Amino acid sequence: MQIVQIRDEFIKLGQALKLAGMVDSGVTAKKVIQNGEVEVNGEIDTRRGRKLYDGDIVTFMDQTFQIKN
Repeated sequence: MQIVQIRDEFIKLGQALKLAGMVDSGVTAKKVIQNGEVEVNGEIDTRRGRKLYDGDIVTFMDQTFQIKN
């Protein structure tokens, strides 16, 4: 599992997908999130602005990463 290190208290889902290298742009992140292709902690989340905190786990296209603060 990949670790995505953040400096602040939280990161938004769209930003986290870009930081993890799973999408190449915010537009792509918005599309895959709104299409229901992204899971947060095992549940589909369609909110690009969803705040992710330390320990949250994101899955997209059979790749998983965890947020670390």
